Amino acid sequence: MVLHFLPEVGCVAYITSQTLNRTFSQLKNGFLFAAVEDAFDHTYKEKEGPKPPRVMVWRNVILMTLLHIGAAYGLFLIPTASPSTLLWFCFLLSALGVTAGAHRLWSHRAYKASLPLRIFLALSNSMAFQNDIFEWARDHRVHHKYSETDADPHNAGRGFFFSHIGWLLVRKHPDVIEKGRKLELSDLLADKVVMFQRRHYKLSVLLMCFFIPMFVPWYFWGESLWVAYFIPALLRYTLVLNATWLVNSAAHMWGNRPYDRNINPRENRFVTFSAIGEGFHNYHHTFPYDYATSEYGCKLNLTTCFIDFMCFLGLAKDRKRVSREVVQSRIQRTGDGSHRSG
Repeated sequence: MVLHFLPEVGCVAYITSQTLNRTFSQLKNGFLFAAVEDAFDHTYKEKEGPKPPRVMVWRNVILMTLLHIGAAYGLFLIPTASPSTLLWFCFLLSALGVTAGAHRLWSHRAYKASLPLRIFLALSNSMAFQNDIFEWARDHRVHHKYSETDADPHNAGRGFFFSHIGWLLVRKHPDVIEKGRKLELSDLLADKVVMFQRRHYKLSVLLMCFFIPMFVPWYFWGESLWVAYFIPALLRYTLVLNATWLVNSAAHMWGNRPYDRNINPRENRFVTFSAIGEGFHNYHHTFPYDYATSEYGCKLNLTTCFIDFMCFLGLAKDRKRVSREVVQSRIQRTGDGSHRSG
């Protein structure tokens, strides 16, 4: 038996020399590479004294209120929409821009994508309209590095509403800004697709999030602009937003913790379904560099299916995966006893 510190599991553990050699081999090949910027920083300490006052961003409050009112009205219009409009809904397309794009590719570098795929994911990400890829990935790395602390942009310790939508309605905590500035983001800065989207983000959002979802049903099958605006544009946009936000809120509060009982993120089936595979959140925060965000591969995980299909087509490669031995070791050491084999 060998005593060794494993960066992928974040602690000292007894392992056999055979497993150690296998782990080093996988690390060398990049399959268990854990980026320092998305690994939890145990050295961070919240500042003592009173918390800074919350400063409301009233523009966001008004816009989010109007958006959800418009989405609610869109629900009432569904019976009047044509079947083609409902099929055109664009939910999956825009969601992939977040899950397969901003999250797994650009935040965690969990796989590599070709230029055509990166362009597709960037366009899909603009359709999702959740800040540009650079800002999304930066904030997400801060979230992993300082999860459930003052430096976490959507700290679930501040309650469901704050972690779901409230964090967008107030100014960021000073620690979030400070830690975000100190992150290593050279990979994002060097990505021409990311930087092009950032420079042209407002135009890309107008085109991808609102104009195209509205124009296609109006032009190709005669849907009214009114219905096309409120359903494929506004309602779809709002649903994708809330599906993403549920990962920050519900998946940090409700569910089991089979991989690490010492952290808040949970396995949440409802979030897994609504966020096309992002609800295996206890696993993801335990092994953030795994491209599947789950030990179960494609099961209930449309994003993983998409990435696998892109690899089949030759548009993606180098998917990082956690070995079964490492997963089982972590389950036995820090899990809450709720793990199931499938």
